[in-house]
Amino acid sequence: MEITPKTRWQYRLQSGLFLVLFLAVIGLLAWISHRYSFEADWTANGRNTLAEPSVELLKRIPEPVTIVAVARNTDLAPTRRKIEELIARYQAVKPDIRLEFIDPDTEPDKVRQLKVTVDGELIVSYGNRSEHVTRPTEETLTNTLQRLLRSGERKLVFLRGHGERDPGGRANHDYGSFLRFLESKGLKGETLDLNQSPTIPADTAVLVIAGPQTDYLPGEVKLIREYLEKGGNLLWLHDPGPLHGLADLARALHVDFVKGLIVDPSTQMLGIPDPSFVVVTRYGKHPITRDFRYMTIYPRAVGIRFLAKANQDDERPWQYTQFLLTVERSWSETGPLKGAIAYDGGDETPGPLTVGLAMSRKLPEAGDKQAKDGKGKTVTPKDKPKPQPEQRVVIVGDGDFLSNAFLGNQGNRDMGFNIVNWLSHDDAFIAIPSRSAPDTRLTLSESTWSLLGLFFLFGLPGLLLGTGLTIWIRRRRQ
Repeated sequence: MEITPKTRWQYRLQSGLFLVLFLAVIGLLAWISHRYSFEADWTANGRNTLAEPSVELLKRIPEPVTIVAVARNTDLAPTRRKIEELIARYQAVKPDIRLEFIDPDTEPDKVRQLKVTVDGELIVSYGNRSEHVTRPTEETLTNTLQRLLRSGERKLVFLRGHGERDPGGRANHDYGSFLRFLESKGLKGETLDLNQSPTIPADTAVLVIAGPQTDYLPGEVKLIREYLEKGGNLLWLHDPGPLHGLADLARALHVDFVKGLIVDPSTQMLGIPDPSFVVVTRYGKHPITRDFRYMTIYPRAVGIRFLAKANQDDERPWQYTQFLLTVERSWSETGPLKGAIAYDGGDETPGPLTVGLAMSRKLPEAGDKQAKDGKGKTVTPKDKPKPQPEQRVVIVGDGDFLSNAFLGNQGNRDMGFNIVNWLSHDDAFIAIPSRSAPDTRLTLSESTWSLLGLFFLFGLPGLLLGTGLTIWIRRRRQ
């Protein structure tokens, strides 16, 4: 093709137009990358993105959150960068989380005023409440947000004086580990002896009866029943054996306990030789077990029956859900657990049996007057009624599953936490699991390590030497 001044001008115009369009595309891509972002987490367990429970919690926080981080602004201290990466995950879900940094080297007075003790400490503020976080991780930060979001303090009152499990004890049968876990979630536990203080505190969120060993006095049972009549919430952890004076309480709740001890033959397949251990993987449809996917283990459990017919005669009937159920092959064994054990019929009850029972009922609002007509029926006001408060009770036929010895088995701790949250009307809160990093360590056999060592010691230098000689020989021949 002949090159003329006209074609030369056309080529220049095309080149200039291409350059302009190319720069425009580059600028557009830069603007899009600044305006929109995309991230992908390729780690084995998604540890660089927030867990689903954290995301759900952030969606329930209506107001802005302020986080003040005390960290040095130097390249030698990577703490600030790690904090920024952690908070960025939260800001991706909740943009109104504001992060501020304070350098302890340039603002020591402010650090002392905030009572900060370690480099990298966070002060998380929500509303008029704030908490310090000394080890910033997703688990600790989400738990802190959970505590700040709770409206008021939730107090669990454990009855004592009858050999009940100690909520602060360290023995295998006590609840010290579980109570420490609850306190990390913003729940407070205390004990109450009705013989010394014959009044259940008005600010009790949940009253806990945990495996008494001696009988309650009639006056104590009367106080518990009065607490229930006023709308109090109750967690009754009943171990197999006598009711220890709580038969009137069982009748008031319209429940009965199945005679004998539950035997679950499926536990032998899991390597549990003790036949008195019950494994539960079948859960009823209830907020306590919503999205619950873990197995739970109950040593020495007893079945629970809800007397529906007696409940129908109650002025305020209970709504109940069997949320913990054994397998169909289980049964309630009334004989000794020795030798060959099998279901013999008679007074033994076949499965599936109820280990956990959740009950609730609506209560009239304080101060409401229920007018009666001439026939004694309640007259409903014409105006639209306000939502009524709900009373909640949970009965579990085993107290060992939350003890120090068995709390760490499978999903026992999460189940206990869900039960307490539901009873205290905080069932929206859930446990945030801590996630490890399984793909940060490379595990190889000894022979593989030897081959790698030989390759880097002899193979790689030989390859480089051979490549250099080949290039040198080719150049010599040209």
